[in-house]
Amino acid sequence: MQKLKDEIQALEAQMAELKEARENLAKLNEKYDKSKQTVAERGREIKTLKDRIKELEKELTLDKVTAELRLVLWTRIGQSITDQWKYIETIHEQVELTKKAHKEIQRSRASLGNMPEVVNRMINVLNNKTSAQLATMGISNRTETILLIKRALTLRNLVQTLERRTHEMQTDINRFMTKFVALQNRGLPGLLNSAGRLLTHEQYAKSVNTFATNQIAERPSTSEEIGPATGQSLYNRVEDLFFIMNEIKHLFDTPPNFYKYSEADETLDAILRHQLPTQEYWTQMIQLIL
Repeated sequence: MQKLKDEIQALEAQMAELKEARENLAKLNEKYDKSKQTVAERGREIKTLKDRIKELEKELTLDKVTAELRLVLWTRIGQSITDQWKYIETIHEQVELTKKAHKEIQRSRASLGNMPEVVNRMINVLNNKTSAQLATMGISNRTETILLIKRALTLRNLVQTLERRTHEMQTDINRFMTKFVALQNRGLPGLLNSAGRLLTHEQYAKSVNTFATNQIAERPSTSEEIGPATGQSLYNRVEDLFFIMNEIKHLFDTPPNFYKYSEADETLDAILRHQLPTQEYWTQMIQLIL
C-alpha cells in the first residue's frame, strides 16, 4: 500500500514537471514569435535608416553643388574665350607668318653663302680701277656692276631685318603659349586640330562644351573624402576652373595687333621679290675682280 502511494506521488510530481515544462515552452514560443516580429520591424527600420543615410551622405558630398558650380564656371570660361578669340586668331596668324619667315631666312642664307663676306672687297677693287682697266677685265659699267654685286648685301640686310621683326613677334607668341599651356594643364582643351592648325571659334566652342559637359556629369573622385564634404574639398574640386576663368582674361598683357605682322610681312615680301646675281655670274665676277 505504501509503495502504491509512493508511485502515485512520483507520478504527480512528473505531471507537475511536465505542466511546468509545457508552460515554459509556450512562453518561449510566444517570446520567439515576438522576437521574430521585432527583428522584421527592426530590419525595415534599419533599411529605411540606411537609405536615408545614403541620401544624406550624397547630399553632404556636395555632388549637386559641385555640378552646378562647374556649370557656372564653364559658362563664364566660354564667354571669356569668345571675348579673347579675335586676339587668339591674331597671335596664330603671327605664328604662321613666323614659320614662313624662318623657312625663307634659312633659304636666303643658303643662297647667300659667303657672298656678303667678299662684296666689300670686290667693290673696293672696282672703285680703284680706271674705266680702261675695267674694260680690259670685261666690265663695261662700273656702277651697274657694283649695284648688282650689292644685291647680296641688300638681301643680307633684309634677312637681318626679318629676323629682328620675327623675333619681336616670337616673344609675344612665346608669352601667349606659356600662358595657354598652363591653362591646358588645368583642363582647358587645346586650340589646334590634328593637322596643327587653329580651330575655328565654332569648332573650339564645341570642343570646350563637350569637355565641360562630360566633366560636369562625372562624379568627383578626390580620393573619396571620408565624411561630409567641406568648403575646402568643394574648392579643391573646382580650383582648376577658377584658375582657368581668372587667367584666360589675362592671356595677353596687351591685345595683339597687326603692326609687327605687317612690318615682318613687308620684309618677307621684299626678300621673296629680291633677286641675287646668278651663281654663274657671281663666280665669274670673283674670277675677274679678285
